[in-house]
This record gives sequence, C-alpha cells and structure tokens, in this order.
Amino acid sequence: MNEPELTRLLTRAAEEIRPTRPAETGWVRAGRVRRARRAAGAAAVAVVLLGGGTTVLLHRSGPPPATPARPTVTSAPSAPVVQRPPDRLGQAGDPLGRLGDPVADSLSGRPVRRALALYQPIDPETGEAGPVRVLGDDGTVRELDVVTLAPTRDAGGNEAAPLKPGSLSPDGRTAAFAQTGEVVVVGLTDGAVRRYPLTGYLEHVVWAGDRLVVGDNDTAYELDRRTGSARKLPVDPWTLVVPEPGRPGDLFTVGGWSGDGGLAVRRFPASGGAPERRPVTTDELPPGYQVNEVYGRGWQRGDRIGQAGWTTTAGAPGMMIGAEGVAVLDARTGAVTRLLDLGREDRAKGCCEVYGWTADGALLLRYDAGLARWRPETGAVDWVASNVPGRLSIAAR
Repeated sequence: MNEPELTRLLTRAAEEIRPTRPAETGWVRAGRVRRARRAAGAAAVAVVLLGGGTTVLLHRSGPPPATPARPTVTSAPSAPVVQRPPDRLGQAGDPLGRLGDPVADSLSGRPVRRALALYQPIDPETGEAGPVRVLGDDGTVRELDVVTLAPTRDAGGNEAAPLKPGSLSPDGRTAAFAQTGEVVVVGLTDGAVRRYPLTGYLEHVVWAGDRLVVGDNDTAYELDRRTGSARKLPVDPWTLVVPEPGRPGDLFTVGGWSGDGGLAVRRFPASGGAPERRPVTTDELPPGYQVNEVYGRGWQRGDRIGQAGWTTTAGAPGMMIGAEGVAVLDARTGAVTRLLDLGREDRAKGCCEVYGWTADGALLLRYDAGLARWRPETGAVDWVASNVPGRLSIAAR
C-alpha cells in the first residue's frame, strides 16, 4: 500500500458520523463507517509492521469527555422536518420504565418524596379503570388508597377515568382530580386529602406552575388553594396548553377546525386584553403534509408546543388523510417545525397523546399500549415503557 492510499484510509477512519438521515437508517451508515475504520486500522498496522516505519495518526483523540450532569438539547439541522419511528424501537432505560410494575405498597403506609408519574390501568377489553397508582422516585409503585375517586362525567352522563394528563403537579408532590361538584387535592408526600367545592360537571385539571386550573365543559377556573375561591379564566379548558413550569404568565391554547376559522395557537396575555391568534401553518413541511385537528393536551417548553393530532401525509404509498402524528409548534408564529408521522395502520384513533417534555428536549407520548420518547432534533424514538394501557400523568423533568 502506498502513502496516498494509506492517507485516504486514515482520513476516512477519522470522519465523524453525522446525522444526515433519519434515526431509523442512521445505524446503517454507522455500521459502514465502523467497518471502514476497522479496515483502515488493520491496514495501517500492517504497513507499519512490514515497512518498519512509523506513521503519524491523524486526529488523535484523547480520553472521552465527561458526561454532563444534565443533558442538553443538541441541534441536528440535517434531521428531516417530517420524521417516522423505526420498525423496532430501542429501550430508553428510563426510570418511568417501572410504571407497569405491580403495586408493592400503599400511599397511606408509605408516602413518596416525589412522584415521577401517576398511572391508572384500564382494561383494553372491558374499559374498566383500576385504582390510581403512584410511581415514586424510589422506583416503588404504590396504590393511591387515601381517597376513592369517581369517574368524571358531563351533563349527558358520559364518563371518563378521573386521572387526567395534567393531574400531577410539576414537582411531583401533589395530585389533583376533578370530580362532579368538587376538586380533590392529594398530598403525595403525606397522604393528606383536601376537597374544594366547585359547582359543575368538572372534567379538567391542569397545573400552571403552582396554580391549579380546573374546567368543566366550557369554563376554566383558577382555584386558590389557600382560600378555596375560584375565578374564571378566558380560556377553553379542552384546548389549554400545559405551561412550562417556572414560567408563569401567558397561557396558550391550540385548537379549532374549519368551522371556526381553522386550527390556531392562541396566546392569552397574563396582563389581560384580547388574545392573539396565530393560524397553524405547515409551510415548513414538505408539500402535501397538513395538521388538520389536534387532541389531548399540548405541552409548552420555551417557545415550543408539543401536540398530538390528525394529519394528512404525502408519503408512500400515497396521500393519507386521518393519519396520526405529533407536531412541534412555534408558540410565537403557529408554524409546525417538526412532525412525527405515525401513520394509521393498526392504531386506535387518538392513539398518541403527548405527556410532556424531558429536560433534554424530548417529547413523551403514548405509543400504542406503551410510552415512548421522541427527540425532534434528531428523529430518535425509543421505548420508555412498553405495556401501560390506561391513563398517565407525568411530573416535569
């Protein structure tokens, strides 16, 4: 092997693996580069041994950098705007993976220091909901036995499980449950239960920092937990976005359809005044892709909102209307900046509700009967918990 050939091999061995393709195909290129590196290394050793010379290696690397104590968001400009999960998801190795563990204790006998999540199993065959469970930061699952919760219901008698995505406070220390004619607040660190009378068929609870927003069919209230008084808020309780913890102030909603002017992000200034409306736009998506309607809670983190919805997709084998998807919206402009295309085959309608952001910029979402983590900046999708059919509420991370 001559010197130019050796240089080419060593240069290829030192190249970085850049995420120029979606996550589901990245491993293919990674494998090719690893094989090239092994081949180049073997050739270099052979030349040195046979020729008796010395070779200066390019881009000599030192010891691996220390892992940061707190992960940060890494931008990958080449990640596609529209992304799809791989056929087989990897395992995230997350503490939430213990959500499906059997109950090992009761909350009354062993309160938590902090809850990571609440989980209410629902039998997929009968629709029967079991007791609410509490996953503590010690990895133990407890039964919420300090209160008996009834299903929420509306004026027409339609019922739903009492656990809602916004039930668990951001700090994981308190849980709130809407009930007909009252709101029940449970201290998870001491098992204390407090009831707040509030007239109406209450269905919604959302924590805005340490503020508690409660809603019935068409009215949202901010509950003062010190006095028990409540004031009306000019927001739709169905479409209210869960605010970022520690960022009090403006509230957002995401909702609408063709009958009321189209899907839009609305900002309700904390100072009062008329809300600002920003139509949801998909100009940044490839031609043919649309976000038609949304469902479940939206979750804010900075200027981004994670939201599940029904989409129109333009991929193979052709246009599909009513596909499932998760979108990242710009709260300032209404633009869809990323879309996770989940298709429609073998999935129940409204399969993939969002449950919040992680500290490193990933979205947690319902994925069939499990919970998955999607990183919009890279396109990676991983399992967090693979078998937790039912309702979930997850603390801020």
